[in-house]
Amino acid sequence: MIVFKFSQYGDSMGTRLLGAQIRSDLRPLLDGDEKVMLDFSGIDVVTNSFADECIAKLLLEMSLEDLKAKTTFTGYTPMIERSILSALKRRQMQLRGK
Repeated sequence: MIVFKFSQYGDSMGTRLLGAQIRSDLRPLLDGDEKVMLDFSGIDVVTNSFADECIAKLLLEMSLEDLKAKTTFTGYTPMIERSILSALKRRQMQLRGK
């Protein structure tokens, strides 16, 4: 298993720009055979816009089922979990509307 530590980018995940940067670093890892653990230990804030840009936009390139199969999450607070789940839900609804 590959561990991807968000803390290497700071303790606050707040902008779309940072989300896009991290998604571009994360994306190649998801093409490998190993599962990727997304480690949010030490992260204080994950905004909805960051969660959309970094995680939910992965749904533009893979299905939710594939994303679930390729990743696992650890070290997140209930607030971080809500931001990520909300972003994924909104992105899924948007994709279904196409």
